[in-house]
Amino acid sequence: MSGNITFTMIKPKAMENGHMGDILAKIIEGGFKVKAMKLTRLTKEEAKVFYAVHKERPFYDGLTDFMSSGPIVAAVLEKENAVQAYRDYIGATNPAEAAEGTIRALYGTNIEANAVHGSDSDENAQIEAGFFFSKRDWV
Repeated sequence: MSGNITFTMIKPKAMENGHMGDILAKIIEGGFKVKAMKLTRLTKEEAKVFYAVHKERPFYDGLTDFMSSGPIVAAVLEKENAVQAYRDYIGATNPAEAAEGTIRALYGTNIEANAVHGSDSDENAQIEAGFFFSKRDWV
């Protein structure tokens, strides 16, 4: 399954702004199949574990505060070459630099509240999906 799945989260600000349905529709329009999905909320400690790769970065505390500030939608998506296809589809991390029509350009507020998370590698897609779901949920 490696190479065919990616992981995404609709972030708290996009949820607060009422964009959940629009983002999910856009994901499906992009040819991604939703294999597993849940509405949930990260605790601060869970956010720290999920984003541990960024622990030494100056934005880590703000990121984990933000990601635990409200509900999120976590989802496993399937498509050929899913990680790269989704990263291209959502646009640059900074919504101001994201290509027109991408999810982050349409629904992102700023670089911190950029609407959605997208896995950056096949390996991380598996790890991130496993953080929220049992493998049986998406296979």
